[in-house]
Amino acid sequence: MHATRKLWTWLAVICALSFAVLGWVGSEIWLAAPPIPRQVAASDGITLFHEGQVDQGQQAWLAAGGQQVGSVWGHGSYLAPDWSADWLHREALALREILARRDHTAPFDTLPRPAQAALDAAVQEEMRRNTYDKASGTIVLSPERASAVRQVARHYRALFGVDPALEDLRKQYAMATGVLTDPADLDALPAFMFWSAWSAATDRPGHPGLSYTSNWPHEPLVGNRPTPGTGIWSIASVILMLAAIAAMVWFHAAHKEQDDPAPPEADPLFAMKATPSMRATRKYFFVVIALILVQVGMGVITAHYAVEGRSFFGIPLGDILPFSVSRTIHTQFAVLWIATAWLATGLYIAPAISGHEPKFQKLGVDVLFYALLFIVAGSTASGWLGTLQHKGSAFAFWLGNQGLEFTSMGRVWQVLLFAGLLFWVTLLGRALMPALKKPSESRGLIVMVFLAALCIGGFYATSLTWGRHTHYSMIEYWRWWLVHLWVEGFFEVFATAVIALLFVRLGLIRAAAANSAIVLETIVFLFGGILGTLHHLYFTGTPTFVIALGGMFSALEVVPLSMIGIEACRNYRRSQSAPWLQAYKWPILCFIAVGFWNLVGAGLLGFSINTPIALYYMQGLNMTAAHGHAALFGVYGMLGIGLLLFCLRGLSARAAWSDALLKPMFWCLNLGLAMMVFISLVPAGIVQAAASIEHGMWYARSPELVHSPLMETLVWLRVPGDIVFAAGCLFLALFGWRLLRRPAPVLAVPATTRHAARTP
Repeated sequence: MHATRKLWTWLAVICALSFAVLGWVGSEIWLAAPPIPRQVAASDGITLFHEGQVDQGQQAWLAAGGQQVGSVWGHGSYLAPDWSADWLHREALALREILARRDHTAPFDTLPRPAQAALDAAVQEEMRRNTYDKASGTIVLSPERASAVRQVARHYRALFGVDPALEDLRKQYAMATGVLTDPADLDALPAFMFWSAWSAATDRPGHPGLSYTSNWPHEPLVGNRPTPGTGIWSIASVILMLAAIAAMVWFHAAHKEQDDPAPPEADPLFAMKATPSMRATRKYFFVVIALILVQVGMGVITAHYAVEGRSFFGIPLGDILPFSVSRTIHTQFAVLWIATAWLATGLYIAPAISGHEPKFQKLGVDVLFYALLFIVAGSTASGWLGTLQHKGSAFAFWLGNQGLEFTSMGRVWQVLLFAGLLFWVTLLGRALMPALKKPSESRGLIVMVFLAALCIGGFYATSLTWGRHTHYSMIEYWRWWLVHLWVEGFFEVFATAVIALLFVRLGLIRAAAANSAIVLETIVFLFGGILGTLHHLYFTGTPTFVIALGGMFSALEVVPLSMIGIEACRNYRRSQSAPWLQAYKWPILCFIAVGFWNLVGAGLLGFSINTPIALYYMQGLNMTAAHGHAALFGVYGMLGIGLLLFCLRGLSARAAWSDALLKPMFWCLNLGLAMMVFISLVPAGIVQAAASIEHGMWYARSPELVHSPLMETLVWLRVPGDIVFAAGCLFLALFGWRLLRRPAPVLAVPATTRHAARTP
């Protein structure tokens, strides 16, 4: 017990210090972020962009789809360009051509090499010169550069408008025609795009050769190349990771773990009663299965748009289901169904753990269920209609689609979801309270479950931290607090503690050993995970020390994953230790699959892009998508399905249970995911990475490469994996339908409760 108390103290200290540093980094980002000019003008007195247009352009871009249609500074979707890289390349080419005609009265391509080299140097010097005047808030451009900016601005107004000459390009980008209908928004959009590119190429004051985005994207025309620190901290992070893995292996070898107890002769949960509130969670899990089907269907449509643009096998589906909507639903539902599975698991096990059914608990579970349904349906419908009807930036921010990846629902829906999560924590806490108060061997695990739940509810407040006029660098800072810390941090701690509790209840591990292990695992995970958030922020207008902190601590995120295979083997042996455990075979195998994908998806694929030098060339390319699919579904999705199966095992008639459906479900999901990632996404990411290194980020995301025969072939190679994966989803749906047709039994898995109805 003394050792466990010391671990809790270390956990508190690490969390306090890590969040203090993360908060300090936020204040430094706010101070060092690229300045937003009041106006952009030419030196001859002509104003290019007026006061407020950069801010209005940011809102217009987000309302037009934002990170669901291309990206800015590497964050967003992968089919349309990264707009900051695209603008930067187009402006540099335009400026070079203007200078060639001014100085040589001939096109650039016809000039001799010495003249071309001189013009390249002039373009680089012009693009990197910082002419922002802090006193007046004005960026002053030469007449030649101003002409280049106007030329690129016309292209963007035509692209986001209705110019028929760019219709083919829109199809290649999977963009709808006329995504912006307000003339003021069309005029303002280029201001934001110019500013994002200007920040990426212009030297920071006092730091020649270093832009506000640490020279991202790679663009040889303007001298954007990796900084020395990008390479040095990448090497240092690899060395630190290897040293930390060695230390963990040594620690594991030096501290022999206790042997698992002999399992009970019979299932300890077989004859226990489910309370009314536990039975009320059953409907959550069927909704989870429905959300999976919708999410996967939208993923198929979204992937196919990479080939046909706005059509689905010849059907003009993009007219009613644009890419921005299908991708929003695909990414948003992934988070929602996983979160719903975990929330329902918490509500299910809380009375089982404490033996207490609070008054009106079932009513609370039912109210929360219908509230979540309302939020999911309402946010999806309003975002969809807002996009189709071009309702503008105010509607998009408050009710529609905010245009931010994984956090796209409008602010009203975010507030309602935050309230729902706080209500969930309340329901969970009142059910767990007797167990939290009563001394027991499992109390440490129960405390961890409740603390993680508090963080899940509380940290969703970070989705409310930005407003319509917040600086884009700060939007990214707070967005990753939510996406990284909420989803990848506290939800994982919650789920790990829940799994440990389930294994303790099954008599497969000792409670005392699980108490210490879960706190130690949380320490190791959060030590790297909290400040590892910064690896998402290397190039978003942040100070250069963010690269150092993010690189070093994101490397530490891999350390606990290096031992994941040992835990997976132990779990497999536990599943074979007693005949009655065959009843839990598939939930336990799902937990073992989580270990595999943690190692492969989060560990290998994650670390392949997380070092600063790797991310410099690969941010926003298909290697990111490979990591995202393998980690999000392989880790969090399989974990959600495992918890779903465990709970449904106790909420369904034993005769309705079908291992014959679960076996193909499990193998199809895992094999299909592996095929999708390693046959299609990883090769596509490697092709793009090579293009990014050789030519620049603009080319890696250009239609010339994205729609080349090789890349489109790689998109088509997703089909076999998608078919296998979809078959797994259908087997899961058939399994759920089989259970749904049978009434939930009164006798079910967990919990002897003080207020449970007695068996007749």
